[in-house]
Amino acid sequence: MYYVYILQLNNYQLYTGYSSDLKRRISEHKSGKVSFTSQRLPVKLIYYEAYLLETDARAREEFLKTSDGKRVLKAQLKNYIKGSSC
Repeated sequence: MYYVYILQLNNYQLYTGYSSDLKRRISEHKSGKVSFTSQRLPVKLIYYEAYLLETDARAREEFLKTSDGKRVLKAQLKNYIKGSSC
């Protein structure tokens, strides 16, 4: 399986990533081993999607990092975002 995931950073920013091992990757983020998120701890996993094909997961990650993708994501997570000051 391949995963696209969304983290909420300590400044309420959303971080989009991709991994074939979601548990390991989230652990790396939480322990400060990922340079971008290490200065924004703690991080919280708020959303993920699973894909059978790596190409599908990578395409989805790329889309979610675009303006249109961020708009779609915020619409999907509107209730969570409304309650968490994002």
